[in-house]
Order: sequence, then C-alpha cells, then structure tokens
Amino acid sequence: MPLKKRTRRQAEIPTATMADIAFLLLIFFLVTTTINVDSGIYMQLPPKLDANVDPPEIQKRNLLNILVNNSGDVLVDGQFMAIDNIRAEVVKHVTNEGRLPNYSDNPDAAIVSFKTERRLPYGVYINVLDEIRGAYVEIRDNYAQEIRGVNYATYKGQLGEDDEDEVKTKYPIKISLAEPEPG
Repeated sequence: MPLKKRTRRQAEIPTATMADIAFLLLIFFLVTTTINVDSGIYMQLPPKLDANVDPPEIQKRNLLNILVNNSGDVLVDGQFMAIDNIRAEVVKHVTNEGRLPNYSDNPDAAIVSFKTERRLPYGVYINVLDEIRGAYVEIRDNYAQEIRGVNYATYKGQLGEDDEDEVKTKYPIKISLAEPEPG
C-alpha cells in the first residue's frame, strides 16, 4: 500500500474575536481616561465697545501702571518693585479714597493696567497677575469683614438670589491687560 503524502496544514491564529477584544479595549480606555479642560486663565472679558462711542476719560491718578519686561523686572508707576510688593501697592491704590495724591480718587475709578513684553516667561506673568487679583481678594475680604464680620466667600454664600453684592459694588475688579509690546 503506497503511503500518501500528507499535506501539512498551516497554523492559523483564530481572529474571529480579535475585533471584539480591540473594541472592548478602546471602550475601556475611553471611559477611564481623564481629559483636563482647565487650561488657561479664566477671566471675564468686558463687553465690546460701540464704535460710535468714545472711550471714557481716565484721570492719571486713577490708573496704576504695572509694566514687566522680558527679564521679569517690574515697574509700578515708573518705580522698580519686587513681585511680592505688588499686592500691597494695588491695595493702597484701590482703597485710597482720594487721601494720597498719587493714588485713586475712589475704588470705582481705580484701574490697574498690566502690560508686558512678548517674551516674558509665562510663570512671571501668572505670578504678577496672581498678586493683582490677590489684592482684590484681600480688599473684598477686609470690607466683608467690616460690614458682616465674615470673609468675602462666606458673605457671598449668605446672599440670596435678589440680594445685591455690596462688596462687589464698592470694590469692582478693574484690571486692564494691555497688549504686549513686541520684543
């Protein structure tokens, strides 16, 4: 009896369930991955000005100019200042109430202008902006403590829907972020 030569079958990997496994892995990674959306600086922009209306006149004493160059040197109204001292200067400017001649007439008229050069490191920009905003937090906390005996966050929590925010009205945040100069 002659022997038949067997044809050898090639080994195959079953791929029928491969698509199911890939789909399940895809779903798993989509569900378990977190996406960070908190990037950038949250700031509420003012409404767009009407082209037919001239911008309001600002007295020089009501404007606190903060300039920062590429190397992180800070000038506040032409005087060199450390970043840590900006907060106290902004508080002094906003809460002046017309007492000192080089500072604002009243809190509603006080404006802090922040201008940088284009190549300023982002960390320095954030530090200066934090000091400016921190000054307003401090001012509002102090005033809320004065009128209600609590900090501003607690005061806001105590307000009803129809209640007016007296602290926010007295001390509005007015920060002008000027366009960086080329450099």
